[in-house]
Amino acid sequence: MTTFLSGLLRLRRGPWEMLATILIALGVVMLMQPFFLWAYTWSFLVTLTGTVMFIIVSHFPE
Repeated sequence: MTTFLSGLLRLRRGPWEMLATILIALGVVMLMQPFFLWAYTWSFLVTLTGTVMFIIVSHFPE
């Protein structure tokens, strides 16, 4: 866990890509669930944020 946090603080690609991937997956889950309207409402924004974040952090050093 400490290597993950230090990677985030040092702007390394691996931890930030993992965080962006988690955001994308969370957005897709929010889109497909039938229970909460607020989750469905925010799902596109969460997925878009994760996608843009993934594109940006793919240029970070390893």
